[in-house]
Amino acid sequence: MKKMRICDTTLRDGEQAAGVSFTADEKLEIAKRLADSGVEQAEIGIPAMGEEERRAISNIVSLGLPMRLLTWNRAIRSDIDASVSTGADWAHIALPVSSIQMKAKLNARPDQVMEMGRSVACYALHKGLTVSVGFEDASRAEFSFLADLVHMLRREGVTRFRYADTLSVHHPGTISARISTLLTVCPPDIEVEIHCHNDFGLATANTLAGIEAGAQWASTTVLGIGERAGNTALEEAVMGWRHLYHGECSVRSDKLRSLAEFVSRASGRELPDTKPLLGKFAFAHESGIHVDGLVKDRRTYQAFDPSELGTDHSFVLGKHSGRSSVRQALIVEGIDADEKTVEALLLRLRHTADARKRTVDTGELKRWAEEEILR
Repeated sequence: MKKMRICDTTLRDGEQAAGVSFTADEKLEIAKRLADSGVEQAEIGIPAMGEEERRAISNIVSLGLPMRLLTWNRAIRSDIDASVSTGADWAHIALPVSSIQMKAKLNARPDQVMEMGRSVACYALHKGLTVSVGFEDASRAEFSFLADLVHMLRREGVTRFRYADTLSVHHPGTISARISTLLTVCPPDIEVEIHCHNDFGLATANTLAGIEAGAQWASTTVLGIGERAGNTALEEAVMGWRHLYHGECSVRSDKLRSLAEFVSRASGRELPDTKPLLGKFAFAHESGIHVDGLVKDRRTYQAFDPSELGTDHSFVLGKHSGRSSVRQALIVEGIDADEKTVEALLLRLRHTADARKRTVDTGELKRWAEEEILR
C-alpha cells in the first residue's frame, strides 16, 4: 500500500484564517499534539512577521519533537536569515508561478522569477537549511514553466516541491492529470506535496487525487481551517486515504478528535455538528430504517468502525424514528416495553418532534413510557 505523508500547516496557513490568532502557549500545545498524533512534518510559522513570531517558532523548535519543522518564507534573503535565527532546519520558499501573479505581485518575467527562486534557494542551502520550494498558484501556471523550475532547482539540490492549488480551481481529474504528468517529465527522486484550498468544497478530494497520482505529501490543517473557505482537513485526508484508497499513513486516528477539539477552542472556530468524521452528528442516526439495520448488523450503515476515532454510533429520536429506535432507547433506559407501548410512544414521538421541529431527549421518552405503563 502506498504511504501518504503529512505536512500540516495549521500553525501557518491555519492561523491565516480570518479572525484566528493562536497564543504562544497554544502554538506549543498544537505542535506537541501534532507530533503525538504521528504527523511527520509541520509548517510552524512565518519568521519574517517579526520578533514575537520568531520567538514562538524557536520555542517550538526547542521542544525537540519527533517531527520535522518547517518555516514559510518569501523568495527574499532576509526571510531566510529570519528563518535561520529561529533554529528551524527546514525552510519553505514560496514562489508565485502563474502569469498573473508573477506580473501583479512581483512585476517580473518568468525568467526573472526562475532566477529569484534559484538564488534564494541556493542561499538557504548554503545556510545549511533543507529547502522546499512552493509553486503558488501552480494550478494556473504554464505547465512547461513548472517543469523547467523543477529541473533547474533540482540541479541546485532541491528535491521537495509544493504544488499549490491556491485559488481552488482544480477538480480531482485535472489535478490528477497535472501531477502524474509533472512526475513523468521531472527527475525521479523529487518529492511533491499537494496543497489545496477548499473554495469549491473539493480540497480533500483534490488532495487524495494528487496523492493517488504520485505525490507523496499532503498539506493539511486541523479541521481544514485556513484562508477563505479553508484547506484540506487533516482528519478527512487521513481517514479518506486509509479507508477509500486503502493506503497507509502514520497519523493515529485515535488522536484526531482531541487534537481537533483543542484547535477548535484555540481558534474560536466551533466544531460544526455535521463536520465529517468529528461532528456531533457524524455517526448519529434518526431514520428508523437505519437504526433497525445497525441494530441487526452494524455493517449495514457503517463504512468503518467509529471506535477508530474514539466514538460510536448514536441513535437520535425524531420525526423519522421507527420502532427499533424507540425499542433501543428504552433498552438503554432499562425499560422492557411491549409492542403496544412501543407503538403508542412512537406516535407521540413523531407528533412531538414534528411540532417542535427538533429531536426528543431519551429522558423524555422514558417519562412517557412510565406514564404508559402506569395506565
